[in-house]
Amino acid sequence: MDLSPRIIRAALLVATAVVLVVAAAQLRDKRETAELTVENIQAQLDALDPVTRAAVIARLTSDEVKKVRDQSH
Repeated sequence: MDLSPRIIRAALLVATAVVLVVAAAQLRDKRETAELTVENIQAQLDALDPVTRAAVIARLTSDEVKKVRDQSH
């Protein structure tokens, strides 16, 4: 039984569409998770007193600058 090129092409297009829909759903879920994590971190920072919050932010900033510098070498 020979499958015509049109049927094969249509099946490939449908399979590609399914893969893209699944990938989009996973990306949406990851984005929602990231947004919730950011909101959670911001809420925790907002709950700190101003001096502690400034110290935490300074430490986080310092750590990130160090990571960037280490990657560039």
